[in-house]
Amino acid sequence: MEEALAEPFHRVTPLLESWALSQVAGIPVFLKYENVQVAGSFKIRGIGHYCQQMAKRGCRHLVCSSGGNAGIAAAYSAQKLGIPITIVLPEGSSLQVVRRLEGVGAEVQLTGKVWDEANVKAQELSTKDGWVYVSPFDHPLIWEGHASLVRELKESLGTPPGAVVLAVGGGGLLAGVTAGLLEVGWQHVPIIAMETRGAHSFNAALQAGRLVTLPDITSVAKSLGAKTVAARTLECAKECEVLSEVVEDQDALRAVQRFLDDERMLVEPACGAALAAVYSGILQKLQAEGRLSQALASVVVIVCGGNNISSQQLQDLKIQLGCS
Repeated sequence: MEEALAEPFHRVTPLLESWALSQVAGIPVFLKYENVQVAGSFKIRGIGHYCQQMAKRGCRHLVCSSGGNAGIAAAYSAQKLGIPITIVLPEGSSLQVVRRLEGVGAEVQLTGKVWDEANVKAQELSTKDGWVYVSPFDHPLIWEGHASLVRELKESLGTPPGAVVLAVGGGGLLAGVTAGLLEVGWQHVPIIAMETRGAHSFNAALQAGRLVTLPDITSVAKSLGAKTVAARTLECAKECEVLSEVVEDQDALRAVQRFLDDERMLVEPACGAALAAVYSGILQKLQAEGRLSQALASVVVIVCGGNNISSQQLQDLKIQLGCS
């Protein structure tokens, strides 16, 4: 246990300029490859940090609700710590993810249609003695862990990028990147927050000026499927410049396919939402609208993860959405 508490569970990920995406955007585009984390996504940064802190406080059993990435990060952390874990997933979760979770020793329970319903069950389980709830995105320790990503960006780039592009689900990555930008003195760097329609709870909250609960998650980008974002996200939009954009599922899926062709990496539709900022011309649109500088030196796109996808799922989704 002491050895598992000594070092972070995440790895320092590559930051590489993409020739293909730079050609599309007309400016240097750097990709932060969080999909190569051991647990497959950026989630291990925050959730690993949180689980380590809970272990120090005497946690005897972890319980997490997740559409995939957070659960895998929590299960990996629990295995490293030698603590049992129960993962509660929505009933529609892929067999691929369930098998992966069970493969690292997690007990998996399937409850509800969407993450929010699975989350209620997870919170109920966490009332057992010695059990600790692991939120997929909504805790200061999780944001603190995610902030490490920005420290790596500063170490790699030296000077701030013109913007950071990320996908928003529950808002944990947004909160972590905001914390990191404030920490390194880059609070002037705009954050382009991408969502798919049907999972656009952050955009809806910004428009309303308060938290909004979507009636349902209809997007195929299930990793973005929180019907209500963390309250912290609205505070982030006051502390940093956050530009919220919503794309269609088809845009996200086309971005996944183009990224596979360009970079030989298969990522999930949630990540496709971030990549669509480049592939669907969102950057140029924001510049034309005067919301983003015309003289962008570079852009960083966070390639958030690739757990919830397979080649067969990609083909099935393309057929389902009529994408050529």
